[in-house]
Amino acid sequence: MPTPEITKKIWHNGKFINWEDATIHVMSHVVHYGSSVFEGVRCYATPKGPAIFRLDAHLDRLMGSCHIYRMDVEYTVSQLKEACVELVKLNEMKECYIRPVVFRGYGTFGVNPFPAPIDAYIICYPWGKYLGPEATEKGVDACVSSWARMAPNTFPAMSKSGANYMNSQLIKMEAITNGYVEGIALDHNGYVSEGSGENVFIVKNGVIQTPPIHAAILPGITRDSVMELARDNGFTVSESHIPREMLYVADEVFFTGTAAEITPIRTIDRIQIGNGARGPVTEQIQKQYFGITKGEIEDDRGWLTYVK
Repeated sequence: MPTPEITKKIWHNGKFINWEDATIHVMSHVVHYGSSVFEGVRCYATPKGPAIFRLDAHLDRLMGSCHIYRMDVEYTVSQLKEACVELVKLNEMKECYIRPVVFRGYGTFGVNPFPAPIDAYIICYPWGKYLGPEATEKGVDACVSSWARMAPNTFPAMSKSGANYMNSQLIKMEAITNGYVEGIALDHNGYVSEGSGENVFIVKNGVIQTPPIHAAILPGITRDSVMELARDNGFTVSESHIPREMLYVADEVFFTGTAAEITPIRTIDRIQIGNGARGPVTEQIQKQYFGITKGEIEDDRGWLTYVK
């Protein structure tokens, strides 16, 4: 992806500052020890104005990540929500990507993180299709990575921690180097886990399956949304272990994530999946998902926070 387009203001510890002033010291704890947690949230253009998708769920997960890593944030979910809305408004964004991040800053050095101050920032900027402009329709080529996801009791996969994304970078770099768009990692038992930044779903004989939480996955907000939409549409949705080979014989496979949204996978390890294009189940869920996020379908779940 290109360098983020500069916007005017960034929220930092309760104040709005200029983009160019949002800097940290090289001795900040996060630089040396990866002590950060973050979220990725999308704001969509709708006929009623900008609308942030599932902001409460994202901020709840952010606070959960902080709690796991014993990072005491002095702001409530309500205050962070208000800051996100005001930031989008100040930057006059019609649609954008919002990145709240909390990290241990400059004030101490060494592995012990407790003396380091906690810094909170919220950034928003324009961002298009993460896996490419045509990916949601034509699908992408993926591979099964040689890099596994973290085992239980090593890194907490349920926390959206910056440190976890070193694992994601290895998965992503390997995929790109070998000519794929994305990689799919297995868990410590050899079952399907997730992509470098996306959850994975398969469709077989009309049944939708996705790996369970204990397969070292991040409990995705888009993942949860897709499961809810699928069940409301009469599909059976199963959270169950998926052996690697099930990927190859599935009728459809797709990624979900805030950045990737809902992206079909057309090949895995150069094996064609289904008909090699977006399948009917994926397309049906896409239409409903994008219909809600774009304000074309009634949001009866309260998923949209409008910026007025």
